[in-house]
Amino acid sequence: AVAIVWRFIYHPKFGILNYFLGLVGINPIDWLGDPNWAMPAIVIMSVWKNFGYSMIIFIAGLQNIPEDLYEAASLEGANEWQKFKSITLPLLAPTTLFISIITIVGYFQLFAEPYIMTQGGPLNSTLSIVQYMYQEGFRWWNMGYSASIAFVLFFIILIITMIQFKFQKITSK
Repeated sequence: AVAIVWRFIYHPKFGILNYFLGLVGINPIDWLGDPNWAMPAIVIMSVWKNFGYSMIIFIAGLQNIPEDLYEAASLEGANEWQKFKSITLPLLAPTTLFISIITIVGYFQLFAEPYIMTQGGPLNSTLSIVQYMYQEGFRWWNMGYSASIAFVLFFIILIITMIQFKFQKITSK
């Protein structure tokens, strides 16, 4: 549903985005038909789609920080920046790790939105690795090649996750 709504927003003639660009004197852009604009359009849509979920998780993390820590820091003479740097950021580190892993893995697995919006075009500019895997497996029937792409994708995600966990251990010390 998100991809369909964003296709209407990005429509070259009737899209609301081009309407507002026209109000300020900018010519309409073929967001999903121009290879230079298609990927940024998909990225903007994906960030918008995932922003709310990430903010809810961050708000939950912020609500888990005890108010007493901020009060104690105020009594010790800490300013707002010092409280943020010494209390908020360290206590949000696990939440940040969770959000970063979920977001990166989600973007590596992005399929439905680019497929609905552009089907990998124009000129394969929005072809994600999952779409490529789908094309090879179900359009060209290269199942072995498609499976090897899935295997490589698994290891890429595994390595990124391991790096993030290592980084978390280093920063928590």
